[in-house]
Amino acid sequence: MKKILVILLLSVMTISCQSQSNPKVKIIAPDAFKTAISKGEVQLVDVRTSEEFSEGAIAHALNINVNGADFETEIQKLDKTQPVYIYCRSGARSQTAAKKMVDFGFTEVIDLEGGYLNWKQ
Repeated sequence: MKKILVILLLSVMTISCQSQSNPKVKIIAPDAFKTAISKGEVQLVDVRTSEEFSEGAIAHALNINVNGADFETEIQKLDKTQPVYIYCRSGARSQTAAKKMVDFGFTEVIDLEGGYLNWKQ
């Protein structure tokens, strides 16, 4: 009986996770992220707090705090038809930002896998 419950639970979790994935959001490794943002002008956004941003950030990134009151207003100033590269400290807040951005109509959001912590390594 326990095996059946475990199998059922794993099946539900797998289906749930698959339904939450969005083809408009891509999570890419730091090397691929670095290559992509170095190919010219891109929309690069750091979604951490201004305090975190001031302690170090990827060159040319805009700082738009995903938890800030002005996030929606500021993020809407970007071109929704062009890719937007985003990152946070470890990847959790950038996923929150990516979901919001897709809801706002952005067509492609590229998230740095592991966030800024992974970038600095």
